[in-house]
Amino acid sequence: MMADTESEEIAVIGNTDLTPSELENNIKNAMVEKGTHLLKRLEISVAEAEKRTGKNAVSMQETYTVYLIETRAVDGASEAASPAPDSLWRRYSEFELLRNYLLVTYSFVVVPPLPEKRAEFVWHKLSADNMDPDFVERRRVGLENFLLRVASHPVLANDKIFYSFLTQEQSWKEVVFETGFQAKADSRLKALNATFRVKNPDKRFAEMKHYGDELQSVISQLLRVRARVADRLYGVYKVHGNYGRVFSEWSAIEKEMGDGLQSAGHHMDAYAASVDDILEEEEHYADQLKEYLFYTEALRAVCRKHELCQFELEMAAQDLTSKKQQREELATGTVRTFSLKGMTSKLFGQETPEQREAKLKILETQIEEGEDMLKEKNTEAEEFVKSAWVDIERFREQKDRDLKEALISYAIMQISMCKKGIQVWNNAKECFSKM
Repeated sequence: MMADTESEEIAVIGNTDLTPSELENNIKNAMVEKGTHLLKRLEISVAEAEKRTGKNAVSMQETYTVYLIETRAVDGASEAASPAPDSLWRRYSEFELLRNYLLVTYSFVVVPPLPEKRAEFVWHKLSADNMDPDFVERRRVGLENFLLRVASHPVLANDKIFYSFLTQEQSWKEVVFETGFQAKADSRLKALNATFRVKNPDKRFAEMKHYGDELQSVISQLLRVRARVADRLYGVYKVHGNYGRVFSEWSAIEKEMGDGLQSAGHHMDAYAASVDDILEEEEHYADQLKEYLFYTEALRAVCRKHELCQFELEMAAQDLTSKKQQREELATGTVRTFSLKGMTSKLFGQETPEQREAKLKILETQIEEGEDMLKEKNTEAEEFVKSAWVDIERFREQKDRDLKEALISYAIMQISMCKKGIQVWNNAKECFSKM
């Protein structure tokens, strides 16, 4: 557990009562003071994974994986040996709970995604079992990357719930649920309703949402192609092992050519065996692409939240217009549009002046409340747009930088593989030349 003094030194802004305007100021201030994020004061790592067995909520036996989070305070002024890290264990479901909290609390932020819970876009030799050691190791790396993404974010890094996740092993879930974030989550039906009924969507957010759809599509296609190439590549490399076997058998029946054939066979065997390490490295690049595949959903979530803000603003304006029209109709005794109230008046007679006056007072109160609501919704929508666009721009810069580096590294790896193949055949050529 981190010392209390350490937690006091780290400023927190994870107050769910902050307005979007205050949160926007936090973003801008944090971006100006880039050296103030959590990683400047705390080293964070997911050091290892461990398989455990226990009983779940319904007392059924289950096997699950836990991950060791280690944190160490960074003291720039001290040259002495670093202190031992503080550590605690977390399950994947706890990482999910943390991210859901961040999604609801910071709806204007493109929240970093978690690594996949079960393997997707795998080639046939790769296990899709979520308990497979290689998959668990890749997920450990992905969970560490998630924590580092959050810890380097200008707003999320300073959230007190996130800090508790890193440092408080006991009763952390209770602290999260006490924030009441679940009650603030928008239902899917509500968001879907806003998507189809909003009348004046912001063009920038509409285009960004469409971009998220397109980016998800192209990355999915890229991952599928890569999986097919990995399958083919594995076969090509392993077939070279057949060269090794044939050359070795051939060498046994030759006297003059035997040594050269056997040496060439050894080169082919080594080449065939190297594919496992190569494809393991390829999975690293695939995981980088998958991160941005999952990022697209976070981007679309921000756009959907904007649609909901805009829809609520339009509904508030529509309700206010309706109330004002009702007031005018009561005051003048004229019904502009067909309504049940108009038909009732014709069938049973007009309302008395006293009844009209009472209804007018109620409407006046409702109109005042409606005007306040409209101002509030308008302010919320404006502040959300400002805050969200700041973070979307940050995300776009990060995405362009990361994907560029990943694709260049992938190309370099492919070039290296081709050079290795050329070298193997050059070595075989030398062997044949000496026969």
